[in-house]
Amino acid sequence: MVLLEFSMAPRGHAESFSADVARVIDVIDKSGLPYQLTAMGTIIEGEWSEVLGVVTACFERMREDCARVSTSIR
Repeated sequence: MVLLEFSMAPRGHAESFSADVARVIDVIDKSGLPYQLTAMGTIIEGEWSEVLGVVTACFERMREDCARVSTSIR
């Protein structure tokens, strides 16, 4: 098992990030993995491949609407 904390933010948007973040939270929620939202990111628990799969799915989802995405994984 692994605990992974990550954060993502669109870059180059003139408007609010809230809709982009909400779509990413939906991906995380639908994964079925335990997670916790924090002030600085999201912590996900699971097997390495599952957790990285969720992070990848979040990145791909945000990239659909954003030309650039800032990502931090801890």
